[in-house]
Order: sequence, then C-alpha cells, then structure tokens
Amino acid sequence: MADANARILVSMARSKSSESAAPTAKEPGRIKQMVQVFNMTRRYDSMAIWWMAAAFLVPVLIGVALAFALSGGAILSFILYIVVGVLAGVLLFLIVLGRRAERAAYAQIEGEPGAVGAVFKSGLRRQWRASEMPVAVNGRTQAAVYRAVGRPGVVLVTEGSRGQTQKIVDEERRKVARITPGVPITVLSVGPDADAIPLYKLAGRMNKVKKAIGKDEILAVSNRLGSLGQNGLPIPKGVDPMRVRSGRPR
Repeated sequence: MADANARILVSMARSKSSESAAPTAKEPGRIKQMVQVFNMTRRYDSMAIWWMAAAFLVPVLIGVALAFALSGGAILSFILYIVVGVLAGVLLFLIVLGRRAERAAYAQIEGEPGAVGAVFKSGLRRQWRASEMPVAVNGRTQAAVYRAVGRPGVVLVTEGSRGQTQKIVDEERRKVARITPGVPITVLSVGPDADAIPLYKLAGRMNKVKKAIGKDEILAVSNRLGSLGQNGLPIPKGVDPMRVRSGRPR
C-alpha cells in the first residue's frame, strides 16, 4: 500500500510536466520518488512532517536509551541497539509517509464526480469485488451510488448529499434485496453532510463492516448482481488519483 500511495503522490507532482514529456521518458528512481512524495505530502498536509519526524525519532531515542541501559559496556551491543532503533525509525517513517500521502492524494479529488470510483479502483483489498463506475446516477446533480461486494455482503456507497442520493440509493437497495435475498446491505455516504465519511477513510470504513458471508459466496453474489447492470446517465470513470492534477494546497 505504501508503494501505491507513493505512486499516487508522485503522479500528482509530475502530472503537469508529463503531458509534454516524451513517451520514452525514463521513470525516476525509487529514492527520487520518495523525495517527491515527501515534498508533495508536506505541501498538502502541514502536520505530516511532525508525524513523520516523531515516527523516526521516537524509535531512535528508545534504541539509544536501551543501548545505555542494557549494553553493559559492550560496544557491539551498544551499536546494535542504536542500529535497531534507526531501522525501526525508518520503517515507521515510511509507514506514516504512505498513510499521509494517501490522505493528501484523496484530499485533492474529494468532492469531484467519480472520487468514490477512484477509491474502489486503488484502495480496496482484493477480497472486494467492485467497479469504479457507479450503478446509479442522478442525471441532474451527478450524485451517484456505487456498489461493492465483500465479506460484509453488499455495500452501497453514495456520492453526494443525502438529499441528492436518497431516492436512487433506496431504489438500488430494493433491487439488490430482490436479487440477493438474505444478503446484508450496508449503505455508506461520502459527501458534504456533516456525518459523511471522508474519502480517505472510506476503504477502512468498508473493511470494518461486520463480516456476514463467506469468501466463496462473494463471487456468486457479485455475478447475480451483475445482471442489474448500470442505471441512469453515464458519469466519467472514477477520478484517477494516479493522474490527478496538483492544485493549490488546502
């Protein structure tokens, strides 16, 4: 996931220049990518640098403290404690960088049509079967409903305010219940409402829904729901965070 998040932020940094770059341009190395990700994350998330600094320094300080307290004057043990602390710090730094990078990337597309589709495309675990295209769309407001099938059963995710999505999500819920009786249906909302789920938390929230069906049932339920097709007017595919343009920091 950290590598995927890194690629998201790197693509944001390169989006403007890549349009005029030659097709054969060489991809930057891993270290350069990490530097670009760090700079972009720091730009869009003012608290990121403090979280990353703490993630690195705390294990290092613990390693130094253990070295003085437990090495017993043995130089090799003293060095090993410090090395372990540094390695742990680097690992935690990368984990925090990946998470803050993902949050910054999704913040740039939150509120745009197709943003939920982007999460479905790049943020869900393999156990989920979902499409980046919505299953129902409000043609006037472009509010949409997306459908995913996983261990919790069927999850419908609305994109837009509740007033815009209530009718289409209720209709979709009835259709799903008719096609897959007995399978739990959960509705989650991403939008401007005060209690809506922030885009960057959507994948994690879906994974926390109580499991209700077996892994072998996911494919069967998904195939049955495939017969419903898609309804409403077409909407652009999920905004691809790998191609999102970098804008002004929020």
